Amino acid sequence: MNLAILGKRIRTYRERRSLKQIDIANALQVSAQAVSKWERGENAPDISLWLGLSKLLGISCDTLLGRGEEEDSFEGTVFCTALNQFAQRSRTMSPRDVAMWANSIFYPVTEAALRFDGVPVKYVGDGFLGVFSGPGHAERALQAALEAKAITGRPELVIALHSGEVYLGEVGHSEYARLDIIGHAVNTAFLVMQWAGKHSKTGIALTQGTIDAMEDAPKVSKPQEVRLELIEETVSVSEPAELDWRQVFPEKTEAGEAK
Repeated sequence: MNLAILGKRIRTYRERRSLKQIDIANALQVSAQAVSKWERGENAPDISLWLGLSKLLGISCDTLLGRGEEEDSFEGTVFCTALNQFAQRSRTMSPRDVAMWANSIFYPVTEAALRFDGVPVKYVGDGFLGVFSGPGHAERALQAALEAKAITGRPELVIALHSGEVYLGEVGHSEYARLDIIGHAVNTAFLVMQWAGKHSKTGIALTQGTIDAMEDAPKVSKPQEVRLELIEETVSVSEPAELDWRQVFPEKTEAGEAK
């Protein structure tokens, strides 16, 4: 295997998706230095990482090796947010002030996602969209949600989590395309978020799909069966029993790993 050619291929597909080295590192639970060494041709990813890396890059393992067809989907947890009162503030505040208010929340939310190795995807109006993949993606997404609520202390912040198959790729005209995530899992997360904005007491809602994706079940409230009209489905939705993730995951340390 020519490591220099492999490294160039990894970098090419990473940049094509507008991903940073730290995004790849976070998703695969390796260091950014490791990704940098791959791209410089100093060494190759461990064989256990090839499938996850290829899916993040939107290609198959064969394509990563220089042959085969592209892939574009992987199992992950969608992390999306909304801000209650956004419309009201937009009517009574200047656009600049609204943006400053939203950014004061987006910044710590993004930092929380990064702390637990999530990949920020985009911001739209009052919303942040990210995705967690790789080992423990569901647990890390919930930990990030709890951390975001704790850091911001904002009751208007609403977060929804749903796990499933996610497409990660560029969307739009080739000259203006941006990285995005698409799929049924994303649609479900957004619809759950709308429900949570009106009914959630904690401001965090997670589906049974996310709980099922966890190795250790978190402490959550009694689930509610929520009818999502636009996709004509009933989804089981719970909330964390506490807003301190150390209480929701009592077996976890600060690094999010088992004691």
